[in-house]
Amino acid sequence: MSSKRDLKRVIGYVCTELFAECVAASLYNGTSTKEDSKAICTSILNLHSDFIKRIGHPEPGLPAKKYYRFTIDEFNKQVEEIVDQITNLY
Repeated sequence: MSSKRDLKRVIGYVCTELFAECVAASLYNGTSTKEDSKAICTSILNLHSDFIKRIGHPEPGLPAKKYYRFTIDEFNKQVEEIVDQITNLY
């Protein structure tokens, strides 16, 4: 299992790349509305802050390995949803 610092760093990298891709999609595509891209960027920022908090303060009562595996899987699912939303902007 990775350390908390590594997990937080990976979450930061992924969210930064998603945010940059969303901004690029909104700039280079004239058909999408600014509200759509703003909503996606807001959801990326919320995703980042939510999962950084989750990694920093795990739920008591659950084994650490199980908790972090569940958290990583949930993060991956939400990232896939955001990627689908960004591809719909193009």
